[in-house]
Amino acid sequence: MNLDHVFVCGQPALDFAATLRARRSLRFEMFATPERLDAWYVESGIVDTVTRSRPADVEHARKVREAIYALVTARRRGEAFGEPALEVLNEAARTPTAAPQLTRAGRRTDATPEQALAAVARQAVELLSGPDVPLLKECGNPECTRVYVDRSRGMRRHWCGMESCGNKIKAAAYRARKRAAPDAAADVPAGSGAR
Repeated sequence: MNLDHVFVCGQPALDFAATLRARRSLRFEMFATPERLDAWYVESGIVDTVTRSRPADVEHARKVREAIYALVTARRRGEAFGEPALEVLNEAARTPTAAPQLTRAGRRTDATPEQALAAVARQAVELLSGPDVPLLKECGNPECTRVYVDRSRGMRRHWCGMESCGNKIKAAAYRARKRAAPDAAADVPAGSGAR
C-alpha cells in the first residue's frame, strides 16, 4: 500500500476522512504514528508547522476523522446526522485554531496538534453546512471509500483521482476486454464474412 498522503478530494476535511483507506476491505490506517499525523497536517496545508504529536493526539484525530466520515456519509445519503458524531466534531471545532502570522517571507501558521485538528474540524463544519453538499460523491472504485467534491462539468467525475483509482479501474476493464476478445472471435463461424 502506498504510504504517501493523497489530496484528491477537493476539501481538506474529506482528505482527512480518507486517511483510513479501503474501509470496506483492507482498512489501511495512514495515521499509524504521530509522525504520520504531523506530516498530514503540514502536507495538507492546514498549517506550516505542528509541534510533535503524541499517541493520544493520534487517537483523538482518528476519533474526529471517523466522526467526519460518518457525518459526510449521512449527508451524502440524505440521512440525519448521528448525535455522537456531531458531538465529537463540534467539540473539536470549538478548540481555538492557530492564528496565522505575517513574516518577512509571507504568511505562516504554527500550531499544536489540537489547533491543527480544530482547523480540520472547522473545515468539516463548513463543508457539511455549505453549498458543496450536493457535489459530494463517493469514488466509483469499489475498493475505495474516498468521498470527493465533484466540480466537473456536468458532475461526470467517477473517481476520487485518476492516478489513485481511475487509471487502475480503466486498466482492469481494458484487460478484461482483451481477455474476452479471443473468446468472441472464436464464436464467429468460419466463412461468415464477419469483420
